[in-house]
Amino acid sequence: MNKQKALFAGVVVLVVAMVAALLVALVLLSIGASPLETYKTILTGPLSDLFGVTEVMVRAVPLMLVGLGIAISFRSGILNIGAEGQIQMGVIAATAVALALPGQPKAVLLPLALLAGALGGAIWGGIAGWLRARLQVNEILSTVMLNYIAAQIYTFLLRGPMLDPNELETGSGTPQSMRLPDAAFLDYLVPGTRLHTGLILALVAAVLVWVLLWKTTLGYRMRAAGAGAKAARYAGIPVERYLIIAMLLAGGFAGLAGAVEVTGVHHRAIEGISSGYGFAGIVVALFGGLHPGGIVPSAVFFGILLIGADMTQRTTAVPANMVLVLQGVIILSIVSAQSFLRNPYAQERLLRWLARFLPGASSEQKGGQP
Repeated sequence: MNKQKALFAGVVVLVVAMVAALLVALVLLSIGASPLETYKTILTGPLSDLFGVTEVMVRAVPLMLVGLGIAISFRSGILNIGAEGQIQMGVIAATAVALALPGQPKAVLLPLALLAGALGGAIWGGIAGWLRARLQVNEILSTVMLNYIAAQIYTFLLRGPMLDPNELETGSGTPQSMRLPDAAFLDYLVPGTRLHTGLILALVAAVLVWVLLWKTTLGYRMRAAGAGAKAARYAGIPVERYLIIAMLLAGGFAGLAGAVEVTGVHHRAIEGISSGYGFAGIVVALFGGLHPGGIVPSAVFFGILLIGADMTQRTTAVPANMVLVLQGVIILSIVSAQSFLRNPYAQERLLRWLARFLPGASSEQKGGQP
């Protein structure tokens, strides 16, 4: 397909995306909200002041870490849908270590807590990897089921063994752990905000993932296994081994995201701490082209959407459910357009179908099958 045709196909997809956005605009009008003001609040409101910008980056950090892990697993040929549970396992492990070693200096306790979080997530992800590699259990099924198991374990611990004793004394019973020691806190980057050094950690992790996947033999073999398992086996690559490694790394990054959240933001394990980052991270990774260079800005963009959605509910009186619909339309439109523009075959099919309705189309175009 030549450049002119590819450009035309891209324009068609973007027009379709705009039509989808306009349909949502009609719904907004029906409830008395201004579509222009709503979209403006979602996309630009979070960037209007320093606090909003820092909150965007706070949300982007776990999305980056989860997205990097997803990129590793997807490029290795195994689909990790279990990051939500892996985050929770990371939170549990990091919290347990931090509370068990309260007297340790920060230089010891904080790295141990982060490492424990990554290890907790890695073990949880590695279970699904082992099931796929050794028993041929579908990883989508196993990771989704492991999410449910992790959620139940997490709830049990917060309401039982890890429950803050103060909650029992006061009788409130709020399911949360004790506050972590100060030595387990990530430092703040901007005074007066919640932006912490986890951002630096996430950016360093992005560079390391790029080096791993594109500059090392291990990364090459993992990508080869994902590109074609049969060809990789023929070349002598033990595909099953790299599936397990990929899930260990993917789970490790998700667990690290959980550890960063508990040490950098909440400073204790609480219910709902994962905030859906495990599932949003999948979209972030796909939107970023499963490449660290794309995942970083993708995570920032989704951070804008998350903060903008919160602002929209407060400033434009748009119901929370409608905000979720808006987010979904924006995400689906962009991801669909991006996927289409990367698929020359789909573009060719669309052009051959449109050729039937274009004046001056050749008889060969008109007679072609879509």
